[in-house]
Amino acid sequence: MTEKEKKYQEMFLAEAFESQEELNNLFVQFEKDHDNEDTIETIFRITHTMKGNAMGLGYDGIAKLSHLLEEIFGHIKQKNITVDQELYDGLFKANDKLQQLLFGLKDDKKVTYQGIKTKLEVMLKKKLEDSNGNEGEKEEAPPSPSAPVEDTAAEEATPESEVKEEADTEDKKSTIVFSDQISIPISKLDGLLNLVGELIIEKDSIIAKNNGSSGHNFSMLHRITSDLQYGIMNIRLIQVGFLFNKFNRVIRDVSAIEQKEVELELEGTNIEIDRNILKIMSDSLVHLVRNAVSHGIESKEERAKTNKKQKGKVYLRAKNEKDTVIIEVSDDGAGIDAEKIKKKAIEKNVISKEIAEQMNKHEILNCVFEPGFSTSDEVTAVSGRGVGMDVVKRAAESIGGRVEISSELGKGTTTTMFLPSSMAVKGALLFNLFDQVFAVALSYTEAVVSYNKEQIRKTSSGLITSYLNKPISLIFIRDIFQMEDQSMDQKIDTRYTRFDQLPEDKKIDTLIVNHNNKMFGLVVDKFLQQKEIVEKKLEKPLDSNPLLSGATIMGNGNVCLVMDVASISNILSKELIREKVVL
Repeated sequence: MTEKEKKYQEMFLAEAFESQEELNNLFVQFEKDHDNEDTIETIFRITHTMKGNAMGLGYDGIAKLSHLLEEIFGHIKQKNITVDQELYDGLFKANDKLQQLLFGLKDDKKVTYQGIKTKLEVMLKKKLEDSNGNEGEKEEAPPSPSAPVEDTAAEEATPESEVKEEADTEDKKSTIVFSDQISIPISKLDGLLNLVGELIIEKDSIIAKNNGSSGHNFSMLHRITSDLQYGIMNIRLIQVGFLFNKFNRVIRDVSAIEQKEVELELEGTNIEIDRNILKIMSDSLVHLVRNAVSHGIESKEERAKTNKKQKGKVYLRAKNEKDTVIIEVSDDGAGIDAEKIKKKAIEKNVISKEIAEQMNKHEILNCVFEPGFSTSDEVTAVSGRGVGMDVVKRAAESIGGRVEISSELGKGTTTTMFLPSSMAVKGALLFNLFDQVFAVALSYTEAVVSYNKEQIRKTSSGLITSYLNKPISLIFIRDIFQMEDQSMDQKIDTRYTRFDQLPEDKKIDTLIVNHNNKMFGLVVDKFLQQKEIVEKKLEKPLDSNPLLSGATIMGNGNVCLVMDVASISNILSKELIREKVVL
């Protein structure tokens, strides 16, 4: 048995044991009040679900016995048969046998069930004949086509050894079952994770009070808190397939509205991610998939003209890279015309004509993430309202992720989301600024570099340096905090002031960050250390500051603010473009 099959078996058994125990209680209620329609309907639904799950996984004994119970209660629901004590006893014994089959599956032991199955089939057939005037007519209550009711020959076909073995166990009392799995409200896990965060902060505080000692005295404390933290984080992880599998219905519905033939292909469904992250991004994924069908996949006629298969394809892929989960939504459709995007962006005043002329293809495609932007000329049930892609971007950035879009005309479009695998803890780089400790997420960090002053050049649009033989913009973080309070003329006049004031031999500590394929350098006062932090959301009024995403508590009790690289990147991009136009 593969690891995946074992996991599915555990999930099945956890639900099946719970259902079997519920059937016990429902049978007791049914025996007291056999006319209660709610009880009958609930039993019918549970047996139907158990049958379907067992058939899907190839557990024949459980599937056949639960199907027979479903069939019996189908006839009871239609009032085709009457119930008596013999039937009550048979139902309880059948449920006990279901329990034995589940234990047999769990312990990999063979359990016979033909005796009770045959007994109930004969009982059902006799009651149906009685209800039809003992003439054997079944027009009003035909048996299920998938599993016809067997006659007494079935009983004769059952091996005597199996009947004897079952008879030996019939008098045994049913067993009280405790599942190996339990259901825990996610709120309890969140609370537990918050406590672990507090524990980590307290641990850092203890180490700080002991002059930063991290030797043998605290090695055990390090290990225990780390194991506890990652243990709880792993409990919160679920496979992306849990969400991906729901998109077959989404594709089906949107295809019907758009009158297109579309097939969904899933890859990497076993990749695990924090449940809360998947929940936050679920609506975004729905929008991206709907977009792929509505905007991406062409009509049958258009696909025929370009010699494409009539049925379009949408791909949902997931993969891991270090602590990042990458989710791709792609299609084999028409792709995005960058010129059309540019024209629409100018028409909707998203960008000016002057700015548009200076933008490359990647920057133009990013216009689809602007609020209110849509390439659709008509408003339909699926698209054209200009609501969606900006929400996707904000959702990803709110959890420390990012979104990228790439497209090739005539071949298709791919939207890629880079998401942290967990929201509980993140790697961060600490640095000094204004005599205050700040942090920036490592997911955005490419490198830390100390430049000499002579390695930095002044240009009309600001400071420029080189990283990996490529030119990148450079800006002092101190200047970013003052940017919003300055006019454009002031920014142009003062952009070099801080740089000019530095001594010639001064090492300039620079943080190289990357957001949406835009690489730039942020000058800090001093680098401190790399550290895992538990980030908390900011309360009012700091929550309105676009440069900050949250805060954490250091070991010395001081607050460390976390800088929002995504927001800084967006601000700088707009400022640099405006400056190019002004100059």
